[in-house]
Amino acid sequence: MLKINDKIPDFEIITDRDVFKISQHIGKNIVIFFFPKADTSGCTAESIAFTNLQKDFDELNCIVIGISKDKPKKQEKFREKYNLTCELGADFENNVCEQFGVWVEKSMYGKRYMGIQRATFLCNSQGVITNVWEKVKVPGHAEEVLEAVKKNSN
Repeated sequence: MLKINDKIPDFEIITDRDVFKISQHIGKNIVIFFFPKADTSGCTAESIAFTNLQKDFDELNCIVIGISKDKPKKQEKFREKYNLTCELGADFENNVCEQFGVWVEKSMYGKRYMGIQRATFLCNSQGVITNVWEKVKVPGHAEEVLEAVKKNSN
């Protein structure tokens, strides 16, 4: 998994609306949150929490993108169903998840499988990771990330 002080990978990813290119956002703070699956309870709560704070992130010159392995059409339905405002990346080929180190072996009910570890990365305007949240617990997380962005912006 990428760590604090690592340079963010220069990636581009298909979203439900367009293509997100990291190179077009250098000069801004960037929040990248990885979530396991669109339209599931935890992922929905997390995405809504970031959406509810979108204006605050915008005021801090910060772009927010959530990434899962869902296809663009699924991300589009997810956005429409919950009126989400953050970018929604569709990493269905797994490239970005692997670059960040969040594609990991998981276990549920004794079965092992590969999946996305819920994690968030905050990058400064120079494209350097300043904060990493591993194994995120959703309640209060978006607020915690916003506070970190505020500290970065001062």
